[in-house]
Amino acid sequence: MINAPEILETVLDMAKSRHVEADVILSREQQLGLKADRGDLSEYKVTSSRSVGIRVVQGDHVGTSYSESIQPEHLETMVQTAIENARYAKEDPHEKIRAEKQDITDFTDKVLKTDEATTDDKVELAIRLETGLQGRPISAKAPYNGFTEVNYEVHLANSLGHACSHRERMLSCYTYALLEAEGQQSMHFGYQVGRQFQDLDPSACIEEAYSTAQELLAGAPVSTGSYDVIFSTDCLNDLINAFGMCWSGQSAMKGINPLRDKVGSVVAHADLTITDEPTLEAGFSMRSFDSEGFATKTTPIVASGVLEGLLHNSATASFFGLPNTANAS
Repeated sequence: MINAPEILETVLDMAKSRHVEADVILSREQQLGLKADRGDLSEYKVTSSRSVGIRVVQGDHVGTSYSESIQPEHLETMVQTAIENARYAKEDPHEKIRAEKQDITDFTDKVLKTDEATTDDKVELAIRLETGLQGRPISAKAPYNGFTEVNYEVHLANSLGHACSHRERMLSCYTYALLEAEGQQSMHFGYQVGRQFQDLDPSACIEEAYSTAQELLAGAPVSTGSYDVIFSTDCLNDLINAFGMCWSGQSAMKGINPLRDKVGSVVAHADLTITDEPTLEAGFSMRSFDSEGFATKTTPIVASGVLEGLLHNSATASFFGLPNTANAS
């Protein structure tokens, strides 16, 4: 078992001995993946990954590097590479190590929930995702399906003595329904996500995939006209993500954000409100600190159609002379 605080301290000592400030991030992920085919388990995969990343600041120059090894000699190489990269970087007086010791909310009890599910339970669920489509009115196959369990952790520390950690667990399952009738084919998927095994409902997954694919099978072109539209959660998310750059302080700093000078102006319909909410318990992006170690907080972006502000890290906030919204990545 790795000792994250010890590794971070070792890297920071290496940076200190070279007279540079730094922040260091260590991340680790363990993943279990299962898939089924023809009523039996076809894939059982266990993977793990780990990386250490460093950002050094030397005057107005910033350099980064990373290592997948935690051997001392490799960490030394990582630190030295970051320092060398900084020498060739463009001067940036706004990017500094700024996160000092602060109160960080502990979300562990909300994002790292355990359960009593066994490996056999997970295998049974994976097989059900494939066999659950059998015996339907229209013949259906599940060419793609799977169960995934991910355990993730991230640890951060910097030269100012600030340190914080985050651990979480997430499970998901999905299945695709491929239908064929009268020379026509259609396919759709259903999926579930949760923090615990009992949060997953494979039956709902199967029904969503099959029923939607069945409706698509009879689909035909729609006549030109004006229609009311109901967005699924996924489609609405894709639509909002298409405008992601518009909420970015970094893109505004680079001069490529069309809303850079629109803060305080009407940019959308009065019914539209968008808020960055890192503490939303029903969501799966719950994080108590950003990649610089600043405590996250609720940030209004669009309120009743008016652009309230953009999302910033410490560098873009410094550039514009605005408060940091703790959205470093």
